[in-house]
Amino acid sequence: MYQIMWPGKPDWPLWQRLLFRFFFVYFVLYISPWQWLEIIPGVNYVTGYYSKFIDWLVNAANKNIFHVYKSLVPLNGSGDTSWAFIQLRLFLLIAFVSMIVWSLLDRKRRQNNRLAYWFRIMLRYFIIINCFGYGFAKVFLSQMPFPNNSLMATSLGDLLPMRLSWAFMGASPTYEFFSGLVEVIAGALLLFRRTATFGTLLAAGVFANVMLMNLGYDIPVKLFSTHLLIACLVLLSFEYRRILNFLVSNRYAEQGNLYYIRYPKKWMRIAAVTGKLLFIVFFVILGGVESYKGYAQRSNIPESKPIRSGLYDVTVFVKNGDTIAPLLYDTIRWKDIVFEKNGSGSVGTTDTLFWQRYRRGYFRSKVDTVKKEIEFSKSNPAFETFYLFTLQYEIPDSSSIILKGKIRNDSVYTVLQRSKRHFQLAEKQFHWLSEYNR
Repeated sequence: MYQIMWPGKPDWPLWQRLLFRFFFVYFVLYISPWQWLEIIPGVNYVTGYYSKFIDWLVNAANKNIFHVYKSLVPLNGSGDTSWAFIQLRLFLLIAFVSMIVWSLLDRKRRQNNRLAYWFRIMLRYFIIINCFGYGFAKVFLSQMPFPNNSLMATSLGDLLPMRLSWAFMGASPTYEFFSGLVEVIAGALLLFRRTATFGTLLAAGVFANVMLMNLGYDIPVKLFSTHLLIACLVLLSFEYRRILNFLVSNRYAEQGNLYYIRYPKKWMRIAAVTGKLLFIVFFVILGGVESYKGYAQRSNIPESKPIRSGLYDVTVFVKNGDTIAPLLYDTIRWKDIVFEKNGSGSVGTTDTLFWQRYRRGYFRSKVDTVKKEIEFSKSNPAFETFYLFTLQYEIPDSSSIILKGKIRNDSVYTVLQRSKRHFQLAEKQFHWLSEYNR
C-alpha cells in the first residue's frame, strides 16, 4: 500500500503549530474556497446560504459581542465598510478560539504537514486568482480608465486622494499596462511548482505596493490588499530559512519541495491535472477573454448623436424668467456641462439634486430623438437609479445646444456652447528630450 509523502519537517515547535492553526482557520473563513465552485451553474444557490449565514453572524456579533456600530453598512464596492471590520474582528476571534481548542484536542500531534500542504495550495490559488483578476484589469486599462472630460474639468484641489491616484494611474496607459503585466507574470509563475516561490516573492512586492497605495491614498480596499500581502508572507514563511540563505546570507539554499508530492494512484494524478487545467481555463483564460471584451467594448463606443460628447460652457442660464449671472459660489446656476459617450455626464454645480462628487453634479442621460428630449437621472453609491428631470433640446448649429424645461418646480432655459477649453493631459505627451522642467 502506497502512502503520500507530505512535504515538511517531522517535528514542529509549539509556536509553529499554534501559528499554523490560527492562520489556517482564519484564511479558510476569509477565503471561503468553496465559493470558487460558483463558476459551476447552480452552485451559487447552495453557497448563497453560506453567505446569508455569514451576514447574519457578522450582524449578530456586532450587536451582541463587539457593540461597535449601531448598524452595519454591507460591502458595496468598498471593502472597508463597517460590516467588513466586524467580519475581521469576528474571524480573528474564531481563529484564536479555534487555535486554543484545536491545540488542546490535538496536543499529541507533532506536525501538520498534510494539512499545511493543502493550506499552501489554497493560499497560492487565492493569490493567483487575484493576480490575474487585477492584472488583466490593468493590462486592458479597465481598472483605472483614462480621465474623462468630467474629471479633467474638476479642479485638482477638489479631488479626493483616491480619485487623484486613479487619475494618476489612468493618465499613463503605459504605466498601468506595466503594473498589470507584473501582476499577471506573478500569477503565471505561481501556477507552476518550480517557480511558485519566485512568483510569491514577486506577488508580495506587488501587493505591498498596492497596500501602501491604498493606505496612502485612502483607497477603500485597504483590508483586502492587506490580506493579499499577508497571504504571500504566510506562504513565504514556510521556507523563510531557504529564502534568507539565498537572498541575505549568500549561503547554499536547499531545493524547495513544499509543493511536490507524488500521488500513488493514477486517478489521483489525472484528477490533479484536470483540476488545474479547469482552473486555468475558468480563472485565467476566460477571465482574460472577458477583460479583453470589456476593453474592446469601451474602445469602440460610438459618438453619441445628436448630442455630441464633450465639454460645453453654459453661456445663458435663465430660471423662472430671470437670467442668472455666472457667480463664483452660486449653488444653482450651471457653469458648464459634460456629455460622455457612454451616457454619463456631469454639471459644474454644487446643486444637491445631482450626485455630488468633487464639486460637480453627476448624472446619466438618455436621449429621445423623436420627442427631442433628454432624460436625466442619477445613481447613488449603492447603484440605485433615480429619475431627476426631462428637458427639451434644440441644436441650432454644430457647436450649440439649447435646453429648456422644468427642474424641480422651476422653469429653466439654458444655452450650451461647445467649449474651446484645451486639456493638455488628453494629449498624452511624451518627450525624450526635456530641456526644462515641465
